[in-house]
Amino acid sequence: MPFNIAISGISAATSDLRVIGNNIANAGTIGFKSSRAEFADVYAASVFGTASTATGSGVHLTDVAQQFTQGNVSFTNNNLDLAINGQGFFRMNDGGTIVYTRAGAFRTDREGYLVNAQQQRLTGFLANGNGEITGQLGDLKLDLSNIEPKATQRVDGALNLDATEVPPPLPWGGPFAFGDPPPDPATYNSATSLTIYDSLGNAHGLSLYFVKTASNAWDVHALVDGVTVGATPAGSLSFQDDGSIDPTTALLNIAGWTPLDSQGNANGAAVQDFDISLLETTQFGSPFGVNALSQDGYATGQLASVEIDGSGIIFGRYTNGQSKALGQVALANFPNPGGLQPLGDTAWAETYASGQPLVGAPASGRLGVVQSGALEESNVELTKEMVKLITAQRNFQANAQTIRTADAVTQTIINIR
Repeated sequence: MPFNIAISGISAATSDLRVIGNNIANAGTIGFKSSRAEFADVYAASVFGTASTATGSGVHLTDVAQQFTQGNVSFTNNNLDLAINGQGFFRMNDGGTIVYTRAGAFRTDREGYLVNAQQQRLTGFLANGNGEITGQLGDLKLDLSNIEPKATQRVDGALNLDATEVPPPLPWGGPFAFGDPPPDPATYNSATSLTIYDSLGNAHGLSLYFVKTASNAWDVHALVDGVTVGATPAGSLSFQDDGSIDPTTALLNIAGWTPLDSQGNANGAAVQDFDISLLETTQFGSPFGVNALSQDGYATGQLASVEIDGSGIIFGRYTNGQSKALGQVALANFPNPGGLQPLGDTAWAETYASGQPLVGAPASGRLGVVQSGALEESNVELTKEMVKLITAQRNFQANAQTIRTADAVTQTIINIR
């Protein structure tokens, strides 16, 4: 009957309008993927097949297919906002159930976990205490505790000692104790300083004084906070006739340094040893210069900022100048993303049709890269949806007209006398 056919057409147009309306409603939803209503014709069939003269019985909705095309990436001022450029989904822990999303508006909760507005936790590959990424999957958490201090164990210096210098007019004044006046400039040729750290993270000033004793020979005296440490001198440097240092004399060991407080008393830090390497030091006929001077200790520090690179590694920077990896965002892909089950809140669940998730690091395999400080917009094209809306409306009207026409025909038949 034409009535049944027209009703199926109206029902199909209504479904089409609902899908289009949902797309339009979510045009501004971060990470939303548009859907498309797919239809098929209906034919009455028997065990012997469909007759060649069959006219059809209308239309029915076969699928609402999700369109996982890339949405535009818009930039924000929040480093924890993440957008995926390419394939893949963020893997979220929803109270023990794993769900998947393309919406990357993340923040930290009171425990430091990276979560979205639904309090689902972002998962990834965890890092150990040394900042090394492990293969263990878990909920990503920013460690907000202070980073532990590290005592200086090695000082590296690359200097040039002036070959034209002569031994100073006055001899070195011997070991210096706390409160002594600093060395007389007439007792040394050159000096430099840097900051080192004890086991508690307290900063101390290390000063190195260089005293020429003979051609191609120099003594090095070390003072920390104005107090002589190590032997006196701490070491003696010898240079070749080409200005390069004798490597057997380039390493100085400072043993038994007791860190002091501002009153000259032991401050409670461990007695420690450290080395001073001057392997890159030269003796050329040019003024004294410090080309490089560094040490490997640092004070305690607090997490100051977080950066996330394209491979998903979460990089924490601390107030003491240190940095380390805190974890790595994991992405998941599916053999058939169209088979995922929509859950609402721009989340999907794995199904038999989607296949099992393939989890990996961003920018590996077929997975896309992660863009920090950005969000992926909905992939809905409003202009296209508005045109489809007009088409669906006309389809609805046309099917309604079929009912009106069939009704007129039926009335004509009824009125036959």
